[in-house]
Amino acid sequence: MESRKLGDLEVSAQGLGCMGMSEFYGQGDDEESIATIHRAIDLGVTLLDTADMYGIGANEELVGKAIADRRDRIVLATKFGFVRDKNDPGLRGIRGDAAYVHQAVNSSLQRINVDNIDLYYQHRVDPNVPIEETVGAMAELVQAGKVRYLGLSEAGPETIRRAHAVHPITALQTEWSLWSRDIEDEIVPVCRELGIGIVAYSPLGRGFLTGRFTSTDSFGEGDFRAALQPRFSEENLAKNQAIVDALKALAAERGVTPGQLALAWVQHRGQDVVPIPGTKRIKYLEENVAAADLKLTADDIAAIEAAVPLDAVAGARYPEAGLRSVNR
Repeated sequence: MESRKLGDLEVSAQGLGCMGMSEFYGQGDDEESIATIHRAIDLGVTLLDTADMYGIGANEELVGKAIADRRDRIVLATKFGFVRDKNDPGLRGIRGDAAYVHQAVNSSLQRINVDNIDLYYQHRVDPNVPIEETVGAMAELVQAGKVRYLGLSEAGPETIRRAHAVHPITALQTEWSLWSRDIEDEIVPVCRELGIGIVAYSPLGRGFLTGRFTSTDSFGEGDFRAALQPRFSEENLAKNQAIVDALKALAAERGVTPGQLALAWVQHRGQDVVPIPGTKRIKYLEENVAAADLKLTADDIAAIEAAVPLDAVAGARYPEAGLRSVNR
């Protein structure tokens, strides 16, 4: 697989999101997940993405086991900021204070069983703590050798500028797909002005753009997509099915799947964009990786965007409370 640059950090053109291996998308299987991570590495995927809140630490532990004898072959990314407790799994807030930054990284290093983290993100901006304090503490982690590069997730343009003034920000992780394009007008230009790479999570629309989900009945037990209202409501899923139908028609003409076409569209957003589709199965991993080699012409891209116009997407990507924490 070709490589790309997130700031000064070289990674594979496509990464692997590991979240669903431990939580949110139904029951996982650690053995199968580890085999999927190993297959990803063998296929040339170097960027592995996790976070301390996925499975309340379990996902970091899983990734740590998977990379124990492959650490030199991967770029390890993890995140902090969401506060959860194993005894009370619900979200208990967001913290970005300096003391918590140091506490969080030490816990992540221990769970993953590594000496350092390649790319360390603030998962969400803490509205009660100046970004200068948070990034200042993160910069101390770089000085201490615990972290190599810094990132933000779902930060807005002004926050990105302020953070970058404290210490270079290597990457912004944010949702970007054919049906989530709200970053394009203001956030992407700021990142490119400052030389910050973009890591696109949910590039397949949380799986919807693959055509696998046609109703809420398609979700298994414990799948949090059922709670992602209003976009994943029964009514809006039915409306958004027209998007998938259009993608299917275009994909059939090219002999690929609709998911591959949607993922290739994200890959073509720029050489500074690295999508991290998530999966816990080798079958879907191999399908996603193949999309990294799919070449789209300007006419192809125009046809895809005409098939999925922005005003055709029904429902916001998060409930109101969730929207208040993104792009801030």
